[in-house]
Amino acid sequence: MTLSSPDMGSSDLTQQKQALRDRLRFRRRHFVAGLDGIARLAAFRALPDPVATLVKAHGVIGLYAPWQHEPDILPMFTGLTTTLPYHEARDEHMGFRLWKPGDPLAPGPWHTPQPAENAPSAQPGLIFCPLLGFDRHGGRLGQGGGHYDRYFAAHPDALRVGIAWAVQEVDSVPREATDMALDAILTEQEFIVMGDRI
Repeated sequence: MTLSSPDMGSSDLTQQKQALRDRLRFRRRHFVAGLDGIARLAAFRALPDPVATLVKAHGVIGLYAPWQHEPDILPMFTGLTTTLPYHEARDEHMGFRLWKPGDPLAPGPWHTPQPAENAPSAQPGLIFCPLLGFDRHGGRLGQGGGHYDRYFAAHPDALRVGIAWAVQEVDSVPREATDMALDAILTEQEFIVMGDRI
């Protein structure tokens, strides 16, 4: 069962998004808390065939270090050239830096784990990004900082794949002109392709 988005007749899109974020954080937290250890370990541990094919076509992959109740996808990408988001300061800029299992992670200015300061910068051609909510039209609801949307706008050729638990799906994500659509979604249950870039 999916959540519906807030009333799209409201004039305050910011409040609509925040209300939906609060609902989805609650739903995700309770879903993850209800998973037993085996189910949580089994989720996101093997790349589905279509995703593996997509990964092979790109040399540098953008991932993320899981935070709070986000799915941990890092074990699926061992042995590949991978990057993680990096924030130099608490501002609008976000880049990616090379990282591999065993490399140190440090808390960034937004309190999320990120590569060390001396890790080389890189530009991934395929980005797997976390989110709070998604719909089947490419809509993505993030934490509200706009970092991924700005990065996607500056690097339009990079493919964008959202990562979520299936319970994070909604009927329709409230969207603004600056919200960049996803090309696909990967959940613990399915791989959903949107549009024609994949």
